[in-house]
Amino acid sequence: MMSGPEALGMLAMVAMLGVSILTLAKAFAKRIAGGTSDAREVDALREEVAQLRSDVEGMQARFPDVDEIQNRLDFTERLLAQARERGLLNAPKER
Repeated sequence: MMSGPEALGMLAMVAMLGVSILTLAKAFAKRIAGGTSDAREVDALREEVAQLRSDVEGMQARFPDVDEIQNRLDFTERLLAQARERGLLNAPKER
């Protein structure tokens, strides 16, 4: 099961991939329907796809960092739970 940051990263990656696929599908549908795409439109689509690929690669590069942070958070939570069980933590004072 994925943790919150990993799930969020994966969701963002899937969303970007979906947008790029939708953009390409629209261009193909237009071409099949007989519409012509001018060179500027094709270049814009190529640039958008390149940017989306770059964004996805950047997110994938961060997965190890997110995993490391998640491991450290899990460790800290375990330590706090052990300290709480042993009575080493004082209850918060109410004002």
